[in-house]
Amino acid sequence: MILNKFTHVFGCLFLLMAISSCSPKKDKFINRNWHAIGTEYNILYNGGLALEQGEMEVADSYNENFWDILPVERMQISEEISLPGTIKNQSFKLAEEKATKAIQKHSMLIEGKEKNPQIDEAYLLLGKARYFDQRFFPALEAFNYILHKYPASNTINHAQIWREKTNIRLQNNKLAIKNLKRIIKAETLKDQDMADANAMLAQAYINLNHPDSAIAPIRTAAEFTNDNAEKGRYYYIQGQLHNLLEQRDSANYAFNEIIDLNRKTPREYLVNAQIEKTRNFNFKTEDPAILLSRLKEMEENRENRPYLDKIYFQLAEYYNHIDSTNLATVYYNKSLREPSQDNYLISLNYETLGNMNFDKALYREASAYYDSTLTKIPNTSRDYFFVERKRDNLKEVIFYESIVEKNDSILRFVAMPEDDRLDYFTKYAAQLKEAAVTQAKEGAVPEANQPMMPSSRNTPGAPPSLGGNDPANTFYFYNPRRVSSGLESFAKTWGPRELRDNWRLNSSNFTTIAKDSLDEVSGLIISNNPKFSAQTYLDEIPSDPLLISEIEKERNDAYYSLGLIYKEKYNKPDLASEKLTALLDFTDEERLVIPSNYYLYRINLESGNTAEAERYKQVVLTKYPDSRYASRINNPDLSIAQEDEAENKYKDLYTLFENSEFLKVIKDGKIYINEYPEEELLPKVELLKARAVGRIYGVNAYKEELSSIAANYPQTQEGITALEVLNTAIPNLEKSKLEINSNSASNLKLLYAIEIDELEKSNGLKEILEKAILELDYSGLSVSQDVYNDKLIFVVVHGLDTYSKAEGFAELLNINKKYKVEITPVIISSENYRVIQLKKNLDEYKELINKQEP
Repeated sequence: MILNKFTHVFGCLFLLMAISSCSPKKDKFINRNWHAIGTEYNILYNGGLALEQGEMEVADSYNENFWDILPVERMQISEEISLPGTIKNQSFKLAEEKATKAIQKHSMLIEGKEKNPQIDEAYLLLGKARYFDQRFFPALEAFNYILHKYPASNTINHAQIWREKTNIRLQNNKLAIKNLKRIIKAETLKDQDMADANAMLAQAYINLNHPDSAIAPIRTAAEFTNDNAEKGRYYYIQGQLHNLLEQRDSANYAFNEIIDLNRKTPREYLVNAQIEKTRNFNFKTEDPAILLSRLKEMEENRENRPYLDKIYFQLAEYYNHIDSTNLATVYYNKSLREPSQDNYLISLNYETLGNMNFDKALYREASAYYDSTLTKIPNTSRDYFFVERKRDNLKEVIFYESIVEKNDSILRFVAMPEDDRLDYFTKYAAQLKEAAVTQAKEGAVPEANQPMMPSSRNTPGAPPSLGGNDPANTFYFYNPRRVSSGLESFAKTWGPRELRDNWRLNSSNFTTIAKDSLDEVSGLIISNNPKFSAQTYLDEIPSDPLLISEIEKERNDAYYSLGLIYKEKYNKPDLASEKLTALLDFTDEERLVIPSNYYLYRINLESGNTAEAERYKQVVLTKYPDSRYASRINNPDLSIAQEDEAENKYKDLYTLFENSEFLKVIKDGKIYINEYPEEELLPKVELLKARAVGRIYGVNAYKEELSSIAANYPQTQEGITALEVLNTAIPNLEKSKLEINSNSASNLKLLYAIEIDELEKSNGLKEILEKAILELDYSGLSVSQDVYNDKLIFVVVHGLDTYSKAEGFAELLNINKKYKVEITPVIISSENYRVIQLKKNLDEYKELINKQEP
């Protein structure tokens, strides 16, 4: 009984003491320790766990780029501007809430001094949570509060280092370096704080692009840190810095430090350190077999499976270096087949394969690899524009190679005897049908795709057919292609089914087809597909001599263009010689024969094949002695002057165009095209001439000229421009119509039409009109001379705002003896003037005006 009373009394006393100790306003031993213990082992403990969890999430989400100098800290900085109240990471939010709670509920600020020794830790937690949440200014505020309010805190050095980490994130690198040097010099740091301070000092130097200054502190950081993950990272950064400074031996020493750590450090540092050592291998002083042995050992190590993409790439680089291109290609492709998050590595694989195909003159394949490369590079980077330019440069050669491949195939079939042709396509169609039946028996639905004309050279990627009857214009069931396509669609949707009532609703209607047997629907698709009929391909072979002649001409032009491209652009004399020699077997057109012989002469001369060079030289000199190419051979020093001459003539043409001398532009442009058929400026001249033709002959003639440019120069900027104008501007211009409404028209003009040969008369009229406007005080009016067509030129008065004013001014000019303008002008609105200049339909406009007159 007494014991129970004592226990009850003691409990009450303890409760009273606890309640009284909760007050943060009393500076007593029990109060201080009560709040300190509650802060440290409850609030800050849980806040620290949340912070640690958040740090792990940030580090795990960071995608390392081992191709660049690694940052000291694994944290991806977001460039997005977050709205107030936005939560990036719940763990940091919780850590900040715990720190704030500790400060608000357990701070014992009495007479200007903090009596709770854990509050500085709370501010440190608050600053770190804000730092990792990427709110650097509030974080800096928290760290500065510790430094100013708790100068005697045992966390003061730690807070100073975190303040400088924050300064570095805010790009205050020079300030951070100054303060970190002072902190390190004090020599009162714990080992981990010494490591952190030196690591951040190195980061500041890296940010300022002073890699030599960063090496010593990053090595010191690696030596002082107690964390093996950090140790491996710091040594790796040290090795990268040495490599950047081309100090290969020192770099390898740093990478060996990581390799010696073995499993103590994360595997990604170990594997990448080994890879970096292979990149530093000296082929001149070391045995390549040693390097291959190292790489093979890495490849066979099961622990390295997540890094096979990088290991295969290094093996490919090794084989590429020793000119074993076939094995290199195998390993580049093996690297691409491995799952990888390293977009830069993937882009390197694609680009290298593109370069290898380019060197083999496989330009279509190279272009495809460059296309793939571009999908893995940021479209704002310099690498992107470099690869894009390489890809775009290939468009022209791919275009002409496609023409050569297609037209050569067609012309071979044209030249083939009918019996041989029938036999060829019968076998070809039978092979296709056999393959389709085999696939259908294995369960695949046959495809009713478009028949393709096979290449007579048996090359992959057959050229498209020449066309034929449009299936859309044929009744469905009379068109085998459309029937086959419909059957294919049905089979893919419903599968093989018997023909019976309620075939869609009855599940038992589905027919199970045994393997190696052909279902009825597949059989119908195959039997109705025209690509399995020889006649389909025979019908595609042209027989019209004019069409065949056009195909030959297009093929010959493509061969010539390829010869020049391979010689001048890609420095491939063998390919250039092959194309030009073949061209001479195809044609006797002087426009192609003369320059082809000349360029073959140059190619053989530069290759040291003097006998062949002399043969082609004599062809030019004896058969075409008056040609400009014979002149080039006889006077080689004049070739540069001739190029300058072509450039100057183009400039003269452009000046004529600016001066509205369109007829002369057309005439001189034709002369230029005949004199300089191989000049790079030719498409520019053609486009300039087309614009002049449009000004003289109207939109229809302009359209024809643009169509010719788009067809003849499709891969040039001028060809692209012509196509854009055809697709966008021309349709709108063609829609333009005359609108006759004299009463409401405004912004009118007076047109005085004069024969284009009577230049003095038009100049004299222009002077009279300008004089009349000045003397009669018709302010706001102006005069111009505009070419209409190849027969007429307009002297135009602009700026008349009403029809009556236009009539009055014209009459005044006619009756006034001082001016006596006897030519009757045409009054026209600005809109209609634009239309008659586009369509050259002045006579139509006059007829409409005459019909309106009473």
